Amino acid sequence: MGFLTEKEILELNPSELLPHPTPIPTQIVSSDEFTPPPQSEKQKEVENRLLDMADTLGKRQGLDRRKFFQTAAGMAAGFVALNETFGTIFDASRAEASTPAMAQERAHSLKDQFIMDMHTHFLRDDTRLVNFVRSREAVGKAGWNPTLVDKPQTLDDLKFNNYFKEMYLDSDTKIALISSSPSEIARDWFLTNDMMIEARDKVNKEAGARRMFAHAIFTPGWDRWLEDLEHALQKKPESIKGYTVGDNTNKDEAKHPWLMDDEKTTYKAYELCVKYGIKNVCVHKGLFPRATAERWPHLLKYAMVDDVGKAAKDWPQLNFVIYHGGYRWAAGGRAEDGWDEFEKTGRVSWVSDLAEIPEKYGVTNVYADVGQLFAQSVAAVPQLGAALMGIMGKGLGYERVVWGTDAVWTGSPQWQIEALRRLEIPEDMQKKHGFKPLGAADGPIKNMIFGGTNAKLYNYDITKRTDIGPNKDRFARLKDEYEKAGPARSNLRYGYVNGPVDWSAFA
Repeated sequence: MGFLTEKEILELNPSELLPHPTPIPTQIVSSDEFTPPPQSEKQKEVENRLLDMADTLGKRQGLDRRKFFQTAAGMAAGFVALNETFGTIFDASRAEASTPAMAQERAHSLKDQFIMDMHTHFLRDDTRLVNFVRSREAVGKAGWNPTLVDKPQTLDDLKFNNYFKEMYLDSDTKIALISSSPSEIARDWFLTNDMMIEARDKVNKEAGARRMFAHAIFTPGWDRWLEDLEHALQKKPESIKGYTVGDNTNKDEAKHPWLMDDEKTTYKAYELCVKYGIKNVCVHKGLFPRATAERWPHLLKYAMVDDVGKAAKDWPQLNFVIYHGGYRWAAGGRAEDGWDEFEKTGRVSWVSDLAEIPEKYGVTNVYADVGQLFAQSVAAVPQLGAALMGIMGKGLGYERVVWGTDAVWTGSPQWQIEALRRLEIPEDMQKKHGFKPLGAADGPIKNMIFGGTNAKLYNYDITKRTDIGPNKDRFARLKDEYEKAGPARSNLRYGYVNGPVDWSAFA
């Protein structure tokens, strides 16, 4: 299943078993769809700095490493380590990392910020995408991790219960949209359209409020695809989503790639959207580095953003939200490749192409979602994360850059939330490239990105939110009780890492 063979997976290590659950990732984690790059020397330096702070600052606070990394001070330490390794990019200081009261006061002041994450996932209960499980079982059989010996492994970390904890309790996310990924092999859909609607309705009923939105997946050119889409639209999803490469999970089976500006086929989906009052069309783009392109060259043009402009111009009544911002270098590529490209050319594939569409086509209905684009740049090469935000802000306008994290693959999204809150584009980069600053953690630009624009796209009235105020919904009350018990964020990321793991740490 997916890009990697079982042999390739067994040469990797499960990311959940890394001995140091740092508050920010210190190496790239992959799903079973791509081989992660090895930990870079800079990432090793970040990790070592973090471990040193955990040992020194944590000890002063009476905390071991794991407990320190679960605190607001530990989160601040993550961004201090990035600054000390890469240069100052984030608003973070050693004073905050060493003073729990200061760190907690800052975290508390921002906890009610409105964050609307419109790009999240969990797996269905009957999934057969079991490579995660097989890898964990192999670790147990080898005796590397005593806690896994003779213990049946499951995919529970990637299913709903853990999703709920990491999205609604371990992060400041207020509203999430549940998405999926289609496959030519029916069993390999992350969730079916019906399952997404059922999850949304169940969550909102339990919350007593509107806390989850849902996609309907559309698959142009597949058998009965229009009938399936119309069936899904009748259940009132908030938006639709498609993968132009066809089958992203099993690319060898991708028999039906499609283009956004295909008037004979794809435009029929847009017609149905108009008929059913759906305004937002979300499309997976990018995540197609050289190794992926070499393996599936026939899918390359479908992963690019060349088909976005005409579709947007022909359908001004729709909004086109391009997932991952079209960023090419994730999912098997290296952030260093993106940074090298930017340093040499001032561009990043294919984010710059996407950002130029409004001027080139005279449109205002193209948006960039930052899922994976942000996660796989900002903690690997922070300057690249800053450059990507600047490119999108300059071309699309920050009002058309929207928040999505692709969690739970990347664990609780709180570290990404903190990264954007603290991130600023360096002044020299602003001056050289004409980028506008991002501003304060709760300033107008970051508030737009986190939730303001998504609220407008999805017609959500922020003034009627139910997570704050005297009449809090059930989820808000649960979180209040959860926080009183003390931090319990796992800091886990789910997937595979490239390189050795110090199994003795588990002995």
